[in-house]
Amino acid sequence: MKTSNKFTLCRIICAPIFFILYFLPIWLGEKDGSVISIISFCAFTPLLVFAEITDYLDGRYARKYDEVSDFGKMFDPFADVFLHLSTFSCFVFSGYMPTILFVLILYREFSQNFLRMVAAKNGTAIAARKGGKLKTVFYVISCFVAVAVEGFTRTGLAAQALESGAVSENFLDGLVYVCYTFFGISALLSYVSFLDYLKNFGGILREASK
Repeated sequence: MKTSNKFTLCRIICAPIFFILYFLPIWLGEKDGSVISIISFCAFTPLLVFAEITDYLDGRYARKYDEVSDFGKMFDPFADVFLHLSTFSCFVFSGYMPTILFVLILYREFSQNFLRMVAAKNGTAIAARKGGKLKTVFYVISCFVAVAVEGFTRTGLAAQALESGAVSENFLDGLVYVCYTFFGISALLSYVSFLDYLKNFGGILREASK
């Protein structure tokens, strides 16, 4: 396997590990501020950082060592979606992402995947376009905003700040709405970029459906 594709594969491997680390304290019935909850946060955060960095590394190595291929053009966005849908499901559970936004993004990604499959069958590998890359950037930013808020809660800092009067319930609710805003922008950008893909590759669908 090419080095660039190995980096891409890392994201697919990291996705279920992140999911397990995120939910482990919940499955064990641990409260926020417990040792296991803190360890969980300290483990899944750098894991997510590493996973997102591989998205930069696979493209860099593909260009630097002339490893750009049709397989890589499909494998890279698949790994992105695999990772982000895994993390999004965690944030839906924790209340940082509205379920409706998750479902809308899910529909978009499956539709995009269908478009890629049809295009590939007709000999066209659809690479990521600028709109798709911008969407992915907001996916990443939204994830880390949610991770930061979860870390504030999971480590017990939120409870301590609330008890001491340093913050109010409204402040904590405001943090959740900040997450809503970022995920809302991500959902909007996902559909804007999908319309761009349809504009440029929709003809393939029309030809294939005849």
